[in-house]
Amino acid sequence: MIDPQLADLRKTYAQRTLAEADVLPDAMHQFRQWLEEALAAKLDEPTAFTLSTVSDTGQPSSRVVLLKGLPDDIGFLFYTNYESRKGRELTAQPLAAINFFWPGLERQVRVEGQVEKAPEEMSTEYFQSRPRSSQLGAWASPQSQIIGSREELVAREAAMATEFGAQDPLPRPAHWGGFILRPHRMEFWQGRPSRLHDRIVYELNGTTWHRSRLAP
Repeated sequence: MIDPQLADLRKTYAQRTLAEADVLPDAMHQFRQWLEEALAAKLDEPTAFTLSTVSDTGQPSSRVVLLKGLPDDIGFLFYTNYESRKGRELTAQPLAAINFFWPGLERQVRVEGQVEKAPEEMSTEYFQSRPRSSQLGAWASPQSQIIGSREELVAREAAMATEFGAQDPLPRPAHWGGFILRPHRMEFWQGRPSRLHDRIVYELNGTTWHRSRLAP
C-alpha cells in the first residue's frame, strides 16, 4: 500500500552541475574543496557523516559521527570508544563506508576504504583538547553497553569528576581514540533534474586515482 504523504514528497535538484572537467585529479583534494564549500555555505553539521560497519556475522550497522581531520590528505579521521559497537566491528573487520550528505548544496560524497587506528599521540592530543566535560564523559560512558538508567550514567560521571579532582586535562583512556579511513573508492554526487544526477567516481589503482562517470 502506498502512503501518499510519503510517496508524493519530491524535490527537484537543479542548483549545480558536475562534469569531469569540474573535478580535481586527486579525490581527497576534490573532497577538501567540496568540504570547504559546505563550510562556507554554513550548512548544519557539515562535518557529519554516516559511518557503516559490519559485524562478524555480516550484519551492517550505521550511525552518524563527526569528521575531525583529513591527516595529510590520506584519509578521514574520527574518534570513538574502541569498545563501542563500531569500535569493535572496525577492529575485527577493518573495512567501512562513509557518506556525507549536504542537502543545502544538493550533494553527496560516498567513500569506501580500509580503516586503521590513529597514532596514539594524535588521539591523546585531540582528547585533551576537548572540553573537560567531554573528557569526563569518555571515561564515564561504557559506550554501546546496556545500562540501567540515565541516573546511573550521571552517577558514573560524578564519580569520575571526584576521582580526577582538579586535574585538567585528563589522561586519555586506553579504550578511546581515533580511526583513519583510507579510501580506495570515492564518489561525488551532484543532484540534477529528472533524477538524472551527476555521479563522478574515483577508484584508486596503486597511488593513482582513476575517474569515471556513473549512470544515476
